Amino acid sequence: MKVVIIGGGPAGRAAALELSKLDQDITLIEKKHMGGTCLNEGCMMVCGLVDVARFLNDAENFQKREIVNINPEFEYKNVANGVKETLSKLRHVSEKEILEAEVNLIYGEAILNDGFVKVNAHEIHYDKLIISTGTRPFYPPITGAEMSLTYSDILDLEELPEKLIIVGSGVIAAEFAGIFSSLGSKVHVLCRTGFLNVLDSEVSDFVAKNLLEKVNIHKNVDVVEITEKGAITSEGTFEGTVLMATGTIPNSELVEGLVKKGRHGEILVNKKMQTSHENIYAAGDVVGGIGSTPIARMEGIVAARNALGISAQANYEYVPHSISLDYDVAFLGPGNSKNTHENKNSNDQQVENKVTGKIPGTAGPGSFWKVLSRKTGFTQMEVDLDSGSLEKLYSITPSARHNMAYISMLMRLGHKTYDFENFIEAHPSTDSIYKLMRFFGKY
Repeated sequence: MKVVIIGGGPAGRAAALELSKLDQDITLIEKKHMGGTCLNEGCMMVCGLVDVARFLNDAENFQKREIVNINPEFEYKNVANGVKETLSKLRHVSEKEILEAEVNLIYGEAILNDGFVKVNAHEIHYDKLIISTGTRPFYPPITGAEMSLTYSDILDLEELPEKLIIVGSGVIAAEFAGIFSSLGSKVHVLCRTGFLNVLDSEVSDFVAKNLLEKVNIHKNVDVVEITEKGAITSEGTFEGTVLMATGTIPNSELVEGLVKKGRHGEILVNKKMQTSHENIYAAGDVVGGIGSTPIARMEGIVAARNALGISAQANYEYVPHSISLDYDVAFLGPGNSKNTHENKNSNDQQVENKVTGKIPGTAGPGSFWKVLSRKTGFTQMEVDLDSGSLEKLYSITPSARHNMAYISMLMRLGHKTYDFENFIEAHPSTDSIYKLMRFFGKY
């Protein structure tokens, strides 16, 4: 069977590697760079910048404590060039992995037809097609919005902005606010409604107060116009470089007329990642829903298997999420999944037995020198006492991202709070999750 995959991001790469295990004839078409947004403009880029920001924050703390006499200086352009160099090496690794899997890799822009794809003036016929073209930055209908920067422009800045105005209130806005405020920019975040609404209000307030204390966060602000000097809003004019962090839009134009799309341009799929066309599948951010690299990989594998007639379904239960700030902010819960209504218990009486517990972060690797300033983190969970089920979990610690992934797996396997009564942690650790689990496990 001949399978063509369009898009070399996490979903497309995962699909290609899965198909290669089954000895299929695979062609992967990538328009620009292997790795997609995650590697080239998203997660990995943020990792590089956050590492520098955290170093500067630690240096400032050590300086205040008179532990180390250090006053680091840097050139933003050198930071950006270092990130670019690292990303280039990672792209090479991704490309090598695909080629070693004997996937036919073609760089070029694909033009889609029913039964074949045109790329670089050549026609490539397919039996099955997988679309994994991802998303791009979304510009809201604001006058002059196109004059603002997006995450795609971050590494092309010649110097650190003295003032940075971020329009947006979600994860992207929070991460860049944390990065640039730590690097030395004066940052204002303009939120149309609240800030980090994906979190419970107490958790988002904790983030704003403790992890983004250098950032000026303005809620319930309408941005009227973007100019060369800044942003004109319902609360006045903010001068500075404007960064638009208002979400993304699917790159789905190429399937116009072939498959059904949703009102936001996302490609509509079922749990098998099959579109309205029996021979076309789609996976990753282009299908909307949870914008996450691990989810994209899962969907790519599901699409690949179903394309070959091997039944598989995507599972969105207890999906772990994270935000890269001075500490990782990680969270999960049934309410964060595409299957929200399926995961919620329909018995209203059980709502009365759901309780919330919280605990400050502990001292350990990455947080020891924050004890004196009382910034060790925060963990909160909601538990159903009758069933022992974890309903929601938020953790803000240096190890939160890693702990959350394993908790997610345990929840998927059906484990309950009382399973943690005999849990033995690796010490020292900044993980507070197991402490709350053991506490609730006694009930």
